[in-house]
Amino acid sequence: MPQKTDLTAGPITATMLRFALPMILGNLLQQFYNVADTFIVGQFLGAGALAAVGSSYTLMTFLTSILLGMCMGSGAVFSIRYGERDIPRLKNSMVQSFVMIAGFTLVLNLLVFLLIDPMMALLSVPADVYPLMREYLWVIFFGIGGTFFYNYFASLLRAVGNSAAPLLFLGISAVLNIILDVALVVGIPWGVAGAAFATCFSQWVSGLGLFLYTWKKMPQLRPGRQDFRWEKASVLEITRFSLLTCVQQSVMNFGILMVQGLVNSFGTVVMAAFAAAVKIDSFAYMPVQDFGNAFSTFIAQNYGAKRIDRIRKGMKSAVICAVCFSLAVSALVFVFAKPLLLLFVQPGETEILAVGVQYLRIEGAFYWGIGGLFLLYGLYRAIERPGMSLVLTVISLGTRVVLAYALAAVPAIGVVGIWWSVPIGWILADTVGLLYYRKIQVSLLKGQEKLGEK
Repeated sequence: MPQKTDLTAGPITATMLRFALPMILGNLLQQFYNVADTFIVGQFLGAGALAAVGSSYTLMTFLTSILLGMCMGSGAVFSIRYGERDIPRLKNSMVQSFVMIAGFTLVLNLLVFLLIDPMMALLSVPADVYPLMREYLWVIFFGIGGTFFYNYFASLLRAVGNSAAPLLFLGISAVLNIILDVALVVGIPWGVAGAAFATCFSQWVSGLGLFLYTWKKMPQLRPGRQDFRWEKASVLEITRFSLLTCVQQSVMNFGILMVQGLVNSFGTVVMAAFAAAVKIDSFAYMPVQDFGNAFSTFIAQNYGAKRIDRIRKGMKSAVICAVCFSLAVSALVFVFAKPLLLLFVQPGETEILAVGVQYLRIEGAFYWGIGGLFLLYGLYRAIERPGMSLVLTVISLGTRVVLAYALAAVPAIGVVGIWWSVPIGWILADTVGLLYYRKIQVSLLKGQEKLGEK
């Protein structure tokens, strides 16, 4: 298989970073799907369109997180099978997960078209933004299938050590997205529908492109007739990993969606500031999120290969890398909060800028908290305890939602309470995750070492 990295051999830190780098670059490029919309819409269509696209981004992130979670869960199984070098079981798992997630994608896509108005009502979308947001969503919902194709095959390729191909196809689609944004918003113009079409079309290009690449370049992964068999144990394993990770991702983004509804209730200024600041937020901690996913693949492959020595050393290395990166990014965001916001907001929008700077300086100071949480998510997925990742997500997001609504209702605190609820949730979940690991680490790793001796 070309361009693959064996995560069960070689220097630990260098191998992990080399594998993570294409994932980090790829996800940064993926952010351009919506950031290009936000930048061009904000500059050429005004604050109302910016608020519409920003709120649409939060909703789309929630919807696609369902598919992303299922693909990530299946990817953890693929990584363990690949670490065991059990290719027949790997291909059987591929067939089962593809059928399950594809069917779920079809149902989800039909439901969102039917429920578009109730979803917008749930978000408390202001009347002046409602028609623009509905127009944007109606077009962009057609890209959900492309999102499934990309995330499924990206998870598969990364599970077998190929993180370069997903980066290549995301790069192509990101460039295409920006070109189409300029053509359909500035050139023709089609307004917010043009921005949505640019994103939708680009998603299908990356998804189908990666599928064709996998089929042609990875013949070892092509399932044969014998792989289309349904074994109860394998089906249950795929279902458990996929659904638990799906629920984890969904809970995480549903919590964010509920906070978005609260933000919307403060009016267009706060809504637009939040939309712009969240884009910067995503870029700021996206690298450590992808590093957490790469770390998960590293742990899963070595867990399957019974390389407990590499798991222990890899965990220490990952913590050092994540904390150092998070602290550096926190400093940069705190200092350059206003110049970063000016990428999305006109200089004359002083109220929007003030609210956005406040958000970034409060939340940005605690990126180490979300960095540690991403590592814990990846660890528990990799050692066959995806339920614990879900528990940590519920703690983090539950705290965030409850505190946000409670503090925002206090007149003396207001919207600032929403901003402070985020890092408090991160830190509480980190604490629980570390305490749980201390409780299980001895029995867990000793159990794997015994298996490796057989």
